[in-house]
Amino acid sequence: MANACTNLTGVVRLERQFKIDGFSLLATTMSDSEFVKFRWDAGGYEWEIHCYPRSSEPGNGVALKLMLFADAGSCNVRARLGCLLVHPRALHNASYSEVSLTYVFKRPKDCSAKVFLVNERFLPAPASLKDDYLTVQCAITIVKELPEAAKSVPAPSSNLHQHLGELLQSQTGADVTFLVSGESFAAHKNILAARSPVFMAEFFGHMREASSGLVVIEDMELQAFKAMLHFMYTDTVPELDLELEAVATMAQHLLAAADRYGLDRLKVICENKLSGGITVETAATTLALAEQHNCLHLKAKCVEFIVSSPAILDAVVATEGYKHLEASCPAALTSIVISMRGRRN
Repeated sequence: MANACTNLTGVVRLERQFKIDGFSLLATTMSDSEFVKFRWDAGGYEWEIHCYPRSSEPGNGVALKLMLFADAGSCNVRARLGCLLVHPRALHNASYSEVSLTYVFKRPKDCSAKVFLVNERFLPAPASLKDDYLTVQCAITIVKELPEAAKSVPAPSSNLHQHLGELLQSQTGADVTFLVSGESFAAHKNILAARSPVFMAEFFGHMREASSGLVVIEDMELQAFKAMLHFMYTDTVPELDLELEAVATMAQHLLAAADRYGLDRLKVICENKLSGGITVETAATTLALAEQHNCLHLKAKCVEFIVSSPAILDAVVATEGYKHLEASCPAALTSIVISMRGRRN
């Protein structure tokens, strides 16, 4: 069998020149611990190169360090810093070669040891102020180790909701039929019971539907039941993906259905949808719905909108929805009165 090789690293090399103006002045006034820094994006990380114009270890000279500025994440980053003096040229035609060091960076602000570029005595005095600068060519070679998760086969994303949705559509193994407004829907008792405490009691408790294969649903819109059933299998509500103005009625019916069958997540989804676009025409009816189904967040949003200004309050009071609110939920009016007093105070 032929030998197999798996590449578990990524390598990148970048070069850049750095210039320090007024170098001789810095070299005579800065302490051993002071440095000039340059920021560099390389290999998907942020780096800093620290240049020490004056360093006393092992002798006076120019030294550089490399620091990983950004987070290395869950993997190590091996980097090699190579430095070559470009300007000024050395005295007595002394030749320079690249000096380098290698370091493994594991966390933010990890810093390498110093690499010594040139001894001070080999640098000529600048001929003029314009010539007083130091230029260094730096090269970073980065070898990035892949994290353990990348060395294994990635798991596919969950598609449980898709499989359950297909099960609902195919009706395979269905053991209960719902009759809603003359239309029938086949479903699976176990799945519905796992999602709803009400269905758990109906199918596996002592209620009359426990052994029945047919359940008649009354006082619920056909499309709302269909959307609720889809949610119970897939945990999604595509019917509410449009703007609120187009789906407000559906959201109201679904909220009532969710409260009826103990679907707390669906109830909150509908509540948040309705809270996002309260208008003069919908404020009163939405407040009545929130009061009836104990939606405290939605109720607070409605009251806040209604009392936001005298003009809006007058407009809401003039709607048919407000008449319905007065007749069906007089307790909700108390919240409005209390909020108005609070604003006056």
